[in-house]
Amino acid sequence: MTDQTLVTDAAGTRESSGVVDDLVAALGDRVSTEAADLERMRGDKSGWLSPGRCEAVVFARSIEDVQSAVRIAARHGVPIVPRGAGTGLAGAATAGPGTVAISVERMDRILEIDYDDEIAVVEPGVINQALSDAVAERGYVFSPDPASKAISSIGGNIATDAGGLLCAKYGVTREAVLGLAVVLADGTLLRTGRRTVKGVTGYDLTALFTGSEGTLGIIVEATVRLRPIAQGLVATIGAFFPSTTAAAAACSAITASGIRPAVMELMDPLSVAAIDAYRGTALGEGGQAFVLVQTDGAGSAEEAEIASRLLVEGGAGRVDVTTDPVEGERLLAIRRSMHPAMETLGHVLIEDVCVPRSRLAEMFDEIARIGAETGLTIPVVAHAGDGNLHPNFVIPVEPGSDPGSVVVPDHVWAAADLLFQAGMRLGGTLTGEHGVGVLKRRWLADELGERSVELQRGIKAVFDPDGLMNPGKVY
Repeated sequence: MTDQTLVTDAAGTRESSGVVDDLVAALGDRVSTEAADLERMRGDKSGWLSPGRCEAVVFARSIEDVQSAVRIAARHGVPIVPRGAGTGLAGAATAGPGTVAISVERMDRILEIDYDDEIAVVEPGVINQALSDAVAERGYVFSPDPASKAISSIGGNIATDAGGLLCAKYGVTREAVLGLAVVLADGTLLRTGRRTVKGVTGYDLTALFTGSEGTLGIIVEATVRLRPIAQGLVATIGAFFPSTTAAAAACSAITASGIRPAVMELMDPLSVAAIDAYRGTALGEGGQAFVLVQTDGAGSAEEAEIASRLLVEGGAGRVDVTTDPVEGERLLAIRRSMHPAMETLGHVLIEDVCVPRSRLAEMFDEIARIGAETGLTIPVVAHAGDGNLHPNFVIPVEPGSDPGSVVVPDHVWAAADLLFQAGMRLGGTLTGEHGVGVLKRRWLADELGERSVELQRGIKAVFDPDGLMNPGKVY
């Protein structure tokens, strides 16, 4: 990490002496100063590490625990870093010197399931997949499905407004959140939203907290929508293309046709090769790009037929269609294995840029140009249904060394800068689903403009006047 991206987690110089003693006195064994716990709080799945360890970790088990910890930290003027499962990819939940981490990973109860109103009330530490598993027997699913859904928590999904494979048809996390309970910077509890499908009373604070990355408060409860599992045929299509650009153009043609696949993913040849090496498969024989499409619900068969035709017309050399649910899930599992496959190659900086769907092919061309100009090999996987690309910068790691200790070289950040600038030129955004955290702060004003950043900092100040909530992140 270069000097310009290293930020202190502490808001200025804070007095942290005594805070640990007070936390232990109030919360007992819920407070840890064990080296392993403090070290774990330094990083997340992005590979970024805070420059040192936090003072303590509070493993909260209730709303009251969170409130107590926040009040004690506020009294001492010690910054707070909210923490979920630690699967973030932007460094947003990393806790460093002079801070207290408040982990909600042990607040993992499903408090209520109401099938009549199609909602669930959950604590923030509930794992995404666990909620879907709990309601599957009754024919329901929690539709937000990031690739990390087997290990990421719903609170973290909300804090980053996570996306996933299904979001082009079923929406990102924001569309699934009806209400929240949030502990504010002074320890008070705020409840937002409602249990009704519609409601426009007052400003939409639920939406404001969704995607706020722990900078406004700590999410301690959520009321979320459940969705009936789509009935009828589910068709899964695998298509192989001689070039990534052709594959991207074919995906854009599917979107332009008016059909909405539940899943439409694109993996370039480098990504496919990495997945094959990791899983022992032979998906990418011949160095081809791979497109994965899945249709569901009413009209699924017709949509699959249209999608298959457009893939062939777009240059696919081979198109396979299956309605076998086991085979369909196997193909989805291959796509979800992208991140662990990349990790076998070294330290991975997974970037996240989103462009209008009609410009997907152009963005792939831009990434290829940047790779050629910088001499970097950049495997890319994309949620082609919504224009969200994940370029991967793989940094070799010396045998026996810790991948988490790898410093991202300046030339990689220079390439990332070119990547973000290209995405914004195409009408896109710095991040489609990972968030800003630490890693993208330097580019924030490039997209939003200085006036917008100023206004957003003002909003943060309303909720967090002393700057104690996750300082150094986003703004």
